Amino acid sequence: MDVLVLIDKLDDLVHNAKPMPLTDQVRVDKEEIYDLLDQMRATIPEEIKQARWIVKERQEMLAEARREAERILKEARERQDRLVSEEEITKQAERAAEEILDEARAREREIRLGAEDYADEILNTLEVNLSKFIAAVQRGRDRLAGKDEPAEVA
Repeated sequence: MDVLVLIDKLDDLVHNAKPMPLTDQVRVDKEEIYDLLDQMRATIPEEIKQARWIVKERQEMLAEARREAERILKEARERQDRLVSEEEITKQAERAAEEILDEARAREREIRLGAEDYADEILNTLEVNLSKFIAAVQRGRDRLAGKDEPAEVA
């Protein structure tokens, strides 16, 4: 279950709790709160696992980009060696090798930046969700501690 859904349930539980007469405190079922907290504890590690998986995927993408760049560089050097027979051919080989190197560097940079952007976006989403979770938990604790608006007395 999504952590935000569980936070909403906890918030609803506190918000809809029966008020204590002549106080701004409310009564909540301790077992319901413990149940929601247990569900949150079970859900948060899964989201953290997903974030770790994303970081691992990013590292694998970067490693693949480096391997591809090294392969292209090796190919460029081999091609350059074959074309070294005459001065004009040598000049052409140097230009071609430089173009291949530039393309390899550009491709590696593009892949690396894309992987970093993707990982950053996912980690940002996780950070936002965790911030909301912490804020909701704090609101619930504040309500339980009586720091929230006083309950209406009928």
